[in-house]
Amino acid sequence: MDKIKMNVPLVEMDGDEMTRIIWKMIKDILLEPYIDLKTEYYDLGLEYRDKTDDQVTVDSANAIKKYGVGVKCATITPNADRMTEYNLKQMWKSPNGTIRAILDGTVFRAPIIVDSIKPFVSTWKKPITIARHAYGDVYRDVEYRVEGAGKAELVFTSESGEVTKQTIHDFDGAGIILGMHNLDKSIESFARACFNYALDMKQDLWFATKDTISKKYDHTFKDIFQEIYDKEYKQKFEAAGIEYFYTLIDDAVARVIRSEGGYIWACKNYDGDVMSDMVATAFGSLAMMTSVLVSPEGYYEFEAAHGTVQRHYYQHLKGQETSTNSMATLFAWTGALRKRGEMDGINELVEFADKLEKASLLTIEEGVMTKDLAQLSEVKDKKVVNTEEFLKEINNRLVKML
Repeated sequence: MDKIKMNVPLVEMDGDEMTRIIWKMIKDILLEPYIDLKTEYYDLGLEYRDKTDDQVTVDSANAIKKYGVGVKCATITPNADRMTEYNLKQMWKSPNGTIRAILDGTVFRAPIIVDSIKPFVSTWKKPITIARHAYGDVYRDVEYRVEGAGKAELVFTSESGEVTKQTIHDFDGAGIILGMHNLDKSIESFARACFNYALDMKQDLWFATKDTISKKYDHTFKDIFQEIYDKEYKQKFEAAGIEYFYTLIDDAVARVIRSEGGYIWACKNYDGDVMSDMVATAFGSLAMMTSVLVSPEGYYEFEAAHGTVQRHYYQHLKGQETSTNSMATLFAWTGALRKRGEMDGINELVEFADKLEKASLLTIEEGVMTKDLAQLSEVKDKKVVNTEEFLKEINNRLVKML
């Protein structure tokens, strides 16, 4: 077959460790033989981020604004150990956080459902999509280590010079202080993204905060969501036969566990970070979770929802065989290619992405899978394959579909 042509490039953001290895395998085995792949490449590996003082991350986000669609590999967010391991200039911030802040987007994460892998929560029958606010909270915080007695104050100075102070705490010894912020504009974008996504998916939307305790910070989220819903979306939701539902975050958790799924659960930034991992794991695996960042302007960034699989990478460096699940990384590519095809009117690209996903799921359903999935699958006759063999097995089925 002739290779599928692309008119506009994808923004390609390479990553770290084992997912970087898988990234190249996916391109070599499943993409470049069939697509005249056109990308604008950015290396977000930790070493190059350090070399460029993290400017490459900013550049990649701005490139998504230019081209509309990006696909990102998993990356390392360094801690103290990584500082030493990579001899870094400083402890760089999360690339995901930086990109999300620049695009002012909302992250939607949904599990990849395989019939032979049953959720750990027996009531769950349908996917649960986590909509995560992608700005503020602890991801853009200011922290201070208190070494001794003293008064901590929250001080705001208006443009006119008026100063407002509130006492945070009178310390009589050592402690810690955390300052967080958010923006009405970003919360409004988050709300509209969630309401629009719910209408597109024709699914109920749940939203939860802790407004009974956080009477200004969390309550502002609740109020903005409700105001926008009442003014702009209530009639649309009623016409579509779907519901917007607000409750406290702890009540939401209890309801989610008892539900059958099939809705979108909107969460603040930190809540979404935690709950998306919980939902992914309960459905089977973090490596079976799609993730897309959607901005109010219509920019899309697709990524793997998990980390860089450090343990497997060290095995790989020693020449040992690995059996690493590549599904989330693969679905990041298919999501980006499908969106590029939709935006550019290239039906062949959309159809290719659909067939590649079907081939991937069929591979697992027919009993060929990586080690992590073999521990979860109810298929009787399983064939556990290594990282590269899994992608080649997918390719065998893809060829028959094309």
